[in-house]
Amino acid sequence: MTVNTTNNESQTLHLRVAAAERTRNELLGAIRAMERGEEVESRHVLDLPDEAALARVVSETNLALVRAIARNAPESTHATAALVDHDYKDVHRNLTELADLGVIELNEEGRSKRPVVRFDELVIEVPMTDDPDTDTTDALTV
Repeated sequence: MTVNTTNNESQTLHLRVAAAERTRNELLGAIRAMERGEEVESRHVLDLPDEAALARVVSETNLALVRAIARNAPESTHATAALVDHDYKDVHRNLTELADLGVIELNEEGRSKRPVVRFDELVIEVPMTDDPDTDTTDALTV
């Protein structure tokens, strides 16, 4: 996930569940459009393998961590733990999981890792059908 936040534009991360075929079709369509010289909308999409992964991302604890990082830009995992008043080991585990899922970045700075959030909003898309060609109007968007 790469999101540029150096400008004042809102950056949205779209979370989707089990949409691999749909993502492939969208990518192929975007490539074809670019080959025709058409402009393609830039979206930041994180496809999650299942609802369990989605539940981990949007758990109360993880959302509190992501918000705290976005609002306060802590310099390290230790600073993040102090910011949310949680045990370092728990925060480290949660941040590692969020980084593994692609929701945050952990930038190494010396011996510490600085958590970084590159978006300011989440949109959750959960398809209500198994049709890979279903557009987002047939998904539950929260």
